[in-house]
Amino acid sequence: MSLQNDGRLRFSKQNVVYKSSKTGKVDSIPASELNLAQWRRVCLGHGIKLGTSTGHVYKYDGFRDTDFEKISEFFKANYKVELTEKDMCVKGWNWGTAKFSGPLLSFEVNDNTAFEVPLSNVSQCATGKNEVTLEFHQNDDTEVSLMEVRFYVPPSQSDERQDPVEAFAQNVLSKADVIQATGDAVCIFKELQCLTPRGRYDIRIYPTFLHLHGKTFDYKIPYTTVLRLFLLPHKDQRQMFFVISLDPPIKQGQTRYHFLILLFSKEEDISLTLNMSEEDVERRFEGKLSKFMSGSLYEMVSRVMKALVNRKITVPGNFQGHSGAQCITCSYKASSGLLYPLERGFIYVHKPPVHLRFEEISCVNFARGTTTTRSFDFEIETKQGNQYTFSSIEREEYGKLFDFVNAKKLNIKNRGFKEGMKGKIDEYSDSDDDQHDAYLERMKAEGKIREEGNDSDESDGESDESFNPGEEDEEIAEEYVTLLKQTSKECEAKKQYDKAKKEYKESGGATSSPRKESKKSGAKKDDKKRKSAGADKDRERGGNDSFKSREFIETSEESSSDSDHKSKSKRKKVNPVTVNAIIRQNRLRLFLIE
Repeated sequence: MSLQNDGRLRFSKQNVVYKSSKTGKVDSIPASELNLAQWRRVCLGHGIKLGTSTGHVYKYDGFRDTDFEKISEFFKANYKVELTEKDMCVKGWNWGTAKFSGPLLSFEVNDNTAFEVPLSNVSQCATGKNEVTLEFHQNDDTEVSLMEVRFYVPPSQSDERQDPVEAFAQNVLSKADVIQATGDAVCIFKELQCLTPRGRYDIRIYPTFLHLHGKTFDYKIPYTTVLRLFLLPHKDQRQMFFVISLDPPIKQGQTRYHFLILLFSKEEDISLTLNMSEEDVERRFEGKLSKFMSGSLYEMVSRVMKALVNRKITVPGNFQGHSGAQCITCSYKASSGLLYPLERGFIYVHKPPVHLRFEEISCVNFARGTTTTRSFDFEIETKQGNQYTFSSIEREEYGKLFDFVNAKKLNIKNRGFKEGMKGKIDEYSDSDDDQHDAYLERMKAEGKIREEGNDSDESDGESDESFNPGEEDEEIAEEYVTLLKQTSKECEAKKQYDKAKKEYKESGGATSSPRKESKKSGAKKDDKKRKSAGADKDRERGGNDSFKSREFIETSEESSSDSDHKSKSKRKKVNPVTVNAIIRQNRLRLFLIE
């Protein structure tokens, strides 16, 4: 019958006792301390709110409407407290009055309570311009938890001496379960560049927690939530990353930051004085720190954090890439970053940061780049089934990364294939003088075939011997096999066609058809009629049979030459398509047919 947990509630003359069914915890409220009892309508029926003289508030629900009279009479008779009915605001308005009553923040609309916030559940309280943000502890017993509420506080017109935002925050912090900055900070680092969360922050180092103070957000990070510390050199050898791994993460709205990443310049130095006496420093840190220190800024920050958190700092191991750096340039998701092979895992910085330990890795895979053969992808699959793909890695890094993974005895998914690839000098070679580019070789071969096809139309179409598919990469080989299967069928069909054509010609099929013969005989008869008619006319004119006009002779010569040219062109078209024409249509398929 509790608001959060099921249990049993018992009213007796001496006290009110509640026992949780889940945890077995017992809450006992002495009858002499009860000073408030309210009967309220809640989402699951009715509930009771009890208040004590010590400032504690208890709420229970699960009552029926008929229980009111019975409980009210019992309270009057034994506790001398009247059980009053209290209406709740159900209008859904978001503008009202915030009232602080003991450990509760009550938000009221027209003197009716809309909701209440137990301040003991508040983990952080941050202020902004006319705004107060409350963050809550996560409830592990529920699937969905309320993590943040923001209140807009309008500027006060009556009292200008006190900021209403600060007054609201102080009322919350007085009862909230938040980390309080008790005492002075051990040291302060001003305006440090932070990549995640992005911005410039002042870092105040306290004995039990780390305080990040920015222009918009403040974070208090207990040292107990720090899992690991990393100090990583940038590839340009001029900057350093200092990474703090957190669990649970810090929150900014809906965003969770599991890593705090600071970026330092190696050239920036600092002189640091701890806000402690020398005896306290010696007794507390046992020689790890001294009251007066100086050196590079990143060294001072990492040294102080190591002493306070009491954890080792992880640095890159003996891995060295092709360029001599201890990291590999790559892309993860949509952003470019750096992948650091460590002695016990991999870490990628910085957006988003990823840390993978060897013990949680199931296997790794080296995959060919999707856009170009000059790069490859490095895939990591975890035992939980998650896959991380680091793409656009220069192929010169392949040998170094493969040796590192092999030395760490990680399961390589395509070990046999990649070891064979590793043995080839022309594939993933470290030499810049004699690099083999499969795509470039294919373009050269196609260009040479194109030039030979354009040199002469009378070429017999001999194939280029330099085009050797065996030297191409796997993708070209697969295309070669596919086309070979297709063209073998085409070659067989072409042979059958040639054979049928030859048989057709030998059987006399090439001669003219009867229809054409009839047309020709008819044409001859017409010619004879025209000739006889012309002869009769000539005889009438003078009887000279051998006379022909000049126009008739020229016309007949032109027609005969045209007919000869057309017959030649027809014979030329009937011939099979030349090899060079096939080359121009499909150069790669021509080679396979030959």
